[in-house]
Amino acid sequence: MPALSHENITMQIEPEKTAARVALWRAMHTLVDAPPHVLEDTVGLQLLAPGESWRQRPDIDPQGTRGFRAGVVARARFIEDLVTEQVAHGVTQYVLLGAGLDTFAQRRPDIASRLRVFEVDQPGAQQWKRERLVACGLGLPAWLHLVPVDFEAGQSWWDELVDAGFDTRQPAVVVSTGVSMYLSQEANLATLRQVATLAPGSVLAMTFLLSLDLIDAAERPMHETLHERARASGTPFISFYSPDGIMELAREAGFDTARYASNDDLNARYFAGRSDGLETPRGEAFLIAET
Repeated sequence: MPALSHENITMQIEPEKTAARVALWRAMHTLVDAPPHVLEDTVGLQLLAPGESWRQRPDIDPQGTRGFRAGVVARARFIEDLVTEQVAHGVTQYVLLGAGLDTFAQRRPDIASRLRVFEVDQPGAQQWKRERLVACGLGLPAWLHLVPVDFEAGQSWWDELVDAGFDTRQPAVVVSTGVSMYLSQEANLATLRQVATLAPGSVLAMTFLLSLDLIDAAERPMHETLHERARASGTPFISFYSPDGIMELAREAGFDTARYASNDDLNARYFAGRSDGLETPRGEAFLIAET
């Protein structure tokens, strides 16, 4: 969730480039990978309307990006399954930190309408998404709250969330995917500490990147390329964790329990038995922590 300059907000009414790329990767899974699809999601593509040549972009190449494509659909499906499970347990609030072009509310209104959904992101990205949802005829139901937070101007996502109607006395699912690597260790710990104050029964699911030395040598060059691309775009990855390290950080922050889901776990859950060999690369994992 790289920061958006407060001064330039009126000039950047658009989603972050990383958020747009992730949305296009999710669409590519539906368009080019063989069924069964882990996730059916072309809503982000509809919102972006990138033009006919978008599939020729180097960062969308069907073969070269297949591992990253698998990773983004697996993490979206993992979150969707987690939220569905928590709704069955009576949780009624869902918070997405760094929501980007998440499309759960549009794809799964059967589940989302049973929740109050709070999507937190930069003001320019939120304004763009609001306008595109309306323009595409998807609209904003009363249970969907787009919460703009100008992080660089010092706004508190927690204060803005409460102002938007979030009830701190009720349990919630809080999700942060594809964000922790852009934030400092101190900022990640501060977020964990804040979420750990939520009502008992709340769940946090957060992705984190493994340091390169923890990644298999065969896959390391692919991740090095991704790291270099992030640096070149001005949004470098700055925080990496080991599974034990991230779980210890969650316990330090005040969570009662913490566990992690590895890429092997996601592959076993969503890609087992595929004839095309599609699977997620082993560089990102999930922290799941509960209050």
